[in-house]
Amino acid sequence: MKLHLANPADTKLFTAYGADYVMVNGERHERSIVVRADEVRSDWQVGGFEALDEAHFAWFLALKPDILLLGTGELQRFPHPRLYRALTEAGIGVECMTTPAACRTYNILAAEGRKVVTAILMP
Repeated sequence: MKLHLANPADTKLFTAYGADYVMVNGERHERSIVVRADEVRSDWQVGGFEALDEAHFAWFLALKPDILLLGTGELQRFPHPRLYRALTEAGIGVECMTTPAACRTYNILAAEGRKVVTAILMP
């Protein structure tokens, strides 16, 4: 018997990940990306974790998610809360986790129909 995830709405889901890439619906990405249920965006210009600033987080306000998952690579890292204060004040939750955990958590929340956005930082 074949088992597979039913995805009738063509929701963008993570299908694989590694140290230097993630795959969304079978498409490989080796740069930092932003994923939400209806699109994959590569226009989030960030040069890695150390380069994060307030503007990188404010970028997500226009997407209006309920929660932002930040995949920080193989190690879980936490940006200073002042960097994402605007999101918190707008009622948007911010969760930082390893990239594999962010991919798995996003898939679960997206399958539940939640307004989740995942930003994946690539090295």
